[in-house]
Amino acid sequence: MNNEVLLNNPAWSALTTEQSFFARGNEVFKRYQPGILSFAACADPGNSDPARLDEWLEAGESFYMIGELPAIPGNWKVEFTLPCFQMVLTTLNRNARSGDAPIRILGEADGEEMYELINSLQPGYYLKDTRQLGTYMGIHDNGKLVAMAGERMRMSGFTELSAICTHPSYTGKGYAQQLIIALCEQHKAAGITSFLHVSAANERAVSLYEYMGFRKRTSINFTKLKRI
Repeated sequence: MNNEVLLNNPAWSALTTEQSFFARGNEVFKRYQPGILSFAACADPGNSDPARLDEWLEAGESFYMIGELPAIPGNWKVEFTLPCFQMVLTTLNRNARSGDAPIRILGEADGEEMYELINSLQPGYYLKDTRQLGTYMGIHDNGKLVAMAGERMRMSGFTELSAICTHPSYTGKGYAQQLIIALCEQHKAAGITSFLHVSAANERAVSLYEYMGFRKRTSINFTKLKRI
């Protein structure tokens, strides 16, 4: 069984294991490369020297931290906090698949369309090069990308599902379920546990993920901060 303790501080766990290539920082504070992901993390949020947190951030830069926050330096400000559930896959409900549209692995040529789709629906989290973090899958209609899902934070034994979205004109067709099942089956074959984060206020999505076999592991905040 994979060690769920890693999920308590997921960005730090990812930046110090499977995604260390994308890490910038020091022994107490790390962040993803600019343009990849606006996430940062502390090794021990409850015992971090604020002076060590600043050197890897640009003035005016906004970024996110997940879970417990460190002592906030005087030149940081909290922009907003999004309460979320962290959900972990237990047993995948393959009966949740309700569509059979062709699925394609997305690549560099799809980058602009991926960025436009996700940011038209869930702005602010997915950057131009976020797709480099893992595998992204999509469904097209007449050459147009209409649904996608992919991998964001990856750590030893766990991979996060993210950028799960469907163009409003194509909802109700089961595309999200198809894509989630395809990614989760890939993870299971590799001995990886799938997990995700969802806004606690999005009851419809929470219910869908529970139906698909995910359980609520914990409540966790995504906090957007800015270095001023």
